[in-house]
Parts: sequence; structure tokens; C-alpha cells
Amino acid sequence: MEYFAYPVANLIEEFSKLPGIGKKTAQRLAFHVLNMSPNDAQGLASAIVEAKKNIRYCSVCSNLTDKDPCSICESKRRDETYICVVEDPRDVIAIEKTKEFNGLYHVLHGTISPMEGIGPEDIKIKELLQRAYEGNVKEVILATNPTIEGEATSMYISKLLKPMGIKTTRLAYGIPVGGDLEYADEVTLSKALEGRREI
Repeated sequence: MEYFAYPVANLIEEFSKLPGIGKKTAQRLAFHVLNMSPNDAQGLASAIVEAKKNIRYCSVCSNLTDKDPCSICESKRRDETYICVVEDPRDVIAIEKTKEFNGLYHVLHGTISPMEGIGPEDIKIKELLQRAYEGNVKEVILATNPTIEGEATSMYISKLLKPMGIKTTRLAYGIPVGGDLEYADEVTLSKALEGRREI
């Protein structure tokens, strides 16, 4: 970075700390910011500071929000007998875009991963169990990602919910709509066969 003046090098360094941003992309972003009008640059900086200052976890579902409880938990039109458990706030957005789910959510903020030193106490499982115990929950839908960690987390949660008598389901896996069987891997095909249903 000795080729750049310190403020530019520092800006590139900060951008390169973002996920998925390499040195070249960080450099492009830094020069884009330098070419912005002062008002646009100030707007960007203000948006970052405001988001960092005002966004927090919902006290009910642990989703990101600017008010507590969040708009989903506060909505009277939601069916509070269903809770969809996801790993990340972005997963809530993905499910909401389908307009197929009208229950509540619970965001774990990660998965159990012994290799990375993340245990059940490091994610929001205790809060989920408390909600299930205190509420009138009929079904918990486990929508963690189909990874080893996601599967382990789902199995762990289902074992904890079983004694409570709460129905626990898992999102179906399989061939994506528009996908070709010849390009699907063995695990995906195996899960699709396991999850088949009568038509």
C-alpha cells in the first residue's frame, strides 16, 4: 500500500475487511468513494454510522431491528403458534419474499460448530426454548442451511423440543425448480428421494 497516500491506503484497507472484498475490489470501492460528491460521501458515511448506532436485536426473535420488538413480532396478523428457526437475519428476508409463511421467526445467529469452537450456548438456542416453553407454540420449523453444522443444530434443537410435545419439522430438500437431475449431486438426489410426497 506504499503507493497510495495514507488516507487512501487506509480506506482500501477498511474496505478489504468486508466479506467477499479482495484488494482489487477494495481499491475500486475506495476510488469510487473518492470520486463521489462530498454530499454523497457524507450520506454513505452517515448511513453506516446510523445503521451501526440504531440497529439492535429484537428482544423476542433476535432479528435485526430498529425498534423493539420488531415489526414481525409486533404484527397482530402473524400466527404466533408457528416459529421458523433460521441461522441468519438474511434468511428471514429470503423466507418473507416467498409470502408463504405467516408465523414468527427465531434467528440463531449461527450454528453449532465444534471445529470453530461454537457450542449451543454461543447461539440463541436458550432463547428459542424459552419462547417455546412460555408461548402457545404448536410447531417449530427448522430452516437451518443443509450443511453439516446446520443439520447438527437442527438435530440438537429437535431433541430439546421433543419432551415439550411441540411438533418439529425441517424444510424439505431436493432438486430446485428448473434444475436438471443430471447436474444434481448424490446428496441432493438422496434427500429428494427421502422427502418425496404423494401427488
